[in-house]
Amino acid sequence: MTTVTFHTEGNRITGFDSKGHSGYADAGEDILCASIGAAITVVEATINDVLGLAASVKIDEENAHISLRLPGGLSQTAESTCQSLLTGLMLYFTMLNDEYPDNIEVLEDE
Repeated sequence: MTTVTFHTEGNRITGFDSKGHSGYADAGEDILCASIGAAITVVEATINDVLGLAASVKIDEENAHISLRLPGGLSQTAESTCQSLLTGLMLYFTMLNDEYPDNIEVLEDE
């Protein structure tokens, strides 16, 4: 199962951790893992490459662990954009959880 934990401080999402393989299908054929990975990649690329922010990203492929943490001190526009991206990611993963409850779990941690 993939567990995605969104970290918050008050109403601000500060980042997330994604751990584990979904187990929906064999490696290389798992459309759920591919969907999760693609969504994470789009959000990370938008934050770091498009917006030019320095979000901390750690990837441990061996243990299927990806983490992202937003930097502090963002401008109001950058903060608003990042919050929209991370909220959309949380919503998407929650929708996946509704469809695949045995394969993805979405948590919030304050």
